[in-house]
Amino acid sequence: MTIILNPAMLADSLAGGAVIGTASAGLLLVNGRIAGISGIFARATKPDATLWQWAFLAGLLAAGAGAALAGYPLPADITKQSLPLLALAGLLTGVGTRLGGGCTSGHGVCGLARLSPRSLAAVLVFMGVAGLTVFVRRHVL
Repeated sequence: MTIILNPAMLADSLAGGAVIGTASAGLLLVNGRIAGISGIFARATKPDATLWQWAFLAGLLAAGAGAALAGYPLPADITKQSLPLLALAGLLTGVGTRLGGGCTSGHGVCGLARLSPRSLAAVLVFMGVAGLTVFVRRHVL
C-alpha cells in the first residue's frame, strides 16, 4: 500500500492537534481538570454535574457540526460501515474506557504529556488492541 501525503490534509491534522493540545492545556490550567472525554461525560450525567462539563461536551458536538457545515467530509472508512457495527464499536469503546480507567484523550493527550507511566501503559494497550482489531477486520473477517 502506498501512502501519499496530502499537504492540505497534513495542515488540517497539525491545526487540529494544536487546537486539541491548547484546549487540553487550557482546561488543566483554568479548571485543574484533565480533558478525558469519558470521565467528563460520566460526570456530566450525574446529578451534581457542572456547567463546564456540559459546555465541553456541547463544544465537541458543535465542532463536528461546524466541520460538516464547512464541507469537511466524513472519513471514507466510516461511511462504508453499517450503523449497527458503528454502534457496537462505540459501545465496546465505552466499556473499554471504563475498564481502563480513562480514554484516549485522558491518557493519550493529557497523561502522556504529564509523563504518566499509567497512561503510557494504557496507550500501549489500547493502540495495540486497535491495531489488532483493524488487522482482524481487514484480513480475517
